[in-house]
Order: sequence, then structure tokens, then C-alpha cells
Amino acid sequence: MAGLTIGISGGGVGGLAAAIALRAQGHKVIVFEQAAEFARIGADINLTPNAVRALDGLGVGEKLRETAARPSYRISRLWDSGEETSRLEMADSAVQKYGAPQLTTHRADLLSALQAAIPADAIRFGKKVRQLEQCDGGVRLQFEDGTEDTVDVLVGADGIHSTTRTALFGQDAPEFTGIVSYRAVVPAHKLDVPNLDCFTKWWGPIPEMQIVTFPLNRGRDTFVFATTPLDNWHHESWTMSGDVNELREIYKDFHPEARALLQGCTEVTKSALYVREPLPLWSEGAVTLLGDAAHPMVPFMAQGACMAIEDAVVLGRAFEGVTRTDVGQALQCYENARKERTARVQRGSRGNEWLKAGGNADWVYGYDAWNVPLNG
Repeated sequence: MAGLTIGISGGGVGGLAAAIALRAQGHKVIVFEQAAEFARIGADINLTPNAVRALDGLGVGEKLRETAARPSYRISRLWDSGEETSRLEMADSAVQKYGAPQLTTHRADLLSALQAAIPADAIRFGKKVRQLEQCDGGVRLQFEDGTEDTVDVLVGADGIHSTTRTALFGQDAPEFTGIVSYRAVVPAHKLDVPNLDCFTKWWGPIPEMQIVTFPLNRGRDTFVFATTPLDNWHHESWTMSGDVNELREIYKDFHPEARALLQGCTEVTKSALYVREPLPLWSEGAVTLLGDAAHPMVPFMAQGACMAIEDAVVLGRAFEGVTRTDVGQALQCYENARKERTARVQRGSRGNEWLKAGGNADWVYGYDAWNVPLNG
């Protein structure tokens, strides 16, 4: 029995993971990526055990481990005294408890591992979806370059500013949190700070202030992420440049070890953080959403990419043996399995209290996308 032709709008982490999962079910998959090629942009990806276990099942875990770091602990510290308020063992302990470690890596290395598992002709670059129309023959796509294509099913994995989501449900109404974030990567040899092999979160005097660090590139680099209230910056982009001196000034009263991390930064990116309420629906007809297009979230639980990877695995499972007459039921099955969990993580990320003083990480890290029940 011939499989479906499934188009995926967006060749990011979720889109490529979905392509692998859906191809494994015998479907023809075409990834439409707006960029001309994959570039080494962005910085960090924090893959907690729930995501690594999902990636292992997709067959890309070993390649990812070649470049990723494995944090030994997840630590919470207070901004002024440096006191540890929680320390959760990861690495081998996480493997024993959850079946996979935590891995931290550059986004480009994760994309490379995913791309290697997909035939080159299944990814079409320079294809930004401008408009879509559902018809008897499937979903007709019009691209910015003037070309068209038709697929049986379309998966919108096109990020926080999703064209697919807008086409289905209209413009969203994100709420500015009043918080901006800074990101930087520092060579580890430039830092004389303990716990560089750990995921460490410095909790500030107010929930909106924090510094998070973890290792990249097998520990050769350290990723730095910081947030602070700032009402006069509204750009939502992970690639826009920021001011290193401004960053250091904001955290001048933090513990010396935290300040030392910022002293090592030579350049940073800066982005406003927006929140959105969970969507009541992800699908309409033969079109559905995945990852940030379905459930964009602030990064305080470090689960954005992880949720997209889980989505991809569950979507692939939902499309086992599916024909065109079964598409609606398969998409409903996918939504039913994912919406409650992603909404809980969305809201938990917004609250920014998870693991501040210890607590149980099992409900996040122990999730198994390969075995979660699927109900139509």
C-alpha cells in the first residue's frame, strides 16, 4: 500500500524529526525550508532525557553524542549568596532513571544529525509557504518564489511566527512579558568558574531575573542565557545583536561567580520574550501544527525543542498505516496525545518556578513519546 505524500513547512528541529518519524511509517515526506541552506545560526539546544530518548528511537542519538556535552548535575543557586537550593544528578544517573542522558549541544549540530537521516532530495530549500488552500486533491501550497506544490497532508513546523497557524486560525495575539533574554557562547578555557560541566540556574531577586549556563561541544564551550525585565525592547528574534556591557551592568549585584560568566562574554544576542495561551485546536482538515507553531513557550523550562521532538515521534506513530481517508482521525489522535502535556509545559515555563527548590522532574523527564497511549 502506497503511503501518503506529507509536506512539512519548516526544516527546523521539529520539522526534520517529523520527517524521519513519518518516513519510517512508509510515507513520502517533503520538507519545505525557507532558507537557502542550513547555516550555523542560533546557539544552544538543551535536550533533557525525554527528548534524547525520542531521538534515540529516531536513530540519531549516537551521531548527536559525538558532539554534545553531558551535564553531570542540574543545579539551582541563589543570585546573591551562591547557595545551592537544589542539585539533581544527571549523566549516568539520568540514564538509569529515565533511559537516556541529558545532552546539551549547538542547534546546528542537532540539525546536522537529523538531516543526515533524511535523503537530500526530501529537503527543498528556498521554499517559504506564502499561502495554502485545502482542496479535494489535498493541500495546495503557494511559495514566495512563485512556484506551487500539492501534498496529501501538511505539517506546519514553521516556528513562532507560523504562516500555517495564521492560515488555519488567523493572527495570534502574543503577550509581551516585559522580559528580554540574552544569549552567548564562551570558550570554557576563558572561564575560571566551578560547575562548568553542569546545567546551572542562578535564580535572581525576582522571577524575571536569572542566569542559566551549561556546557556545549563536549565541554569546550559554555552557553550563557540570561533574562531581565525591560519594557523598551520588543524584538522577538534569536539572532539580533545585544550589548555585552548592558548585560554586565544588569547583573552587577549577582554573586562573583555569576558575574565572572558574563565577563567572559564578548558578544550576545537579545530577544524579547512573548507568551501565548495554549491553542484549543492544532488541526483543520489535512493540516496540522507541530512544535513552536503549535505551542510556543518561553524558555524557562528548557523544553521548547524537546516538545517539538516529542510531537514528531507521536505524529509519526499516529500515521502508522494511515491512508487519505484516515487522516482526520490520525490528526485527532496526535492532538489528543499531545495537547494536555504541551499546555502544562507552556504554563509551567511561564510561571518559572519549576525545580527552583528541588521537586520532582519525573513528569517532564520520564515521558516516553514512543509508548504514550494513542487514542483517536
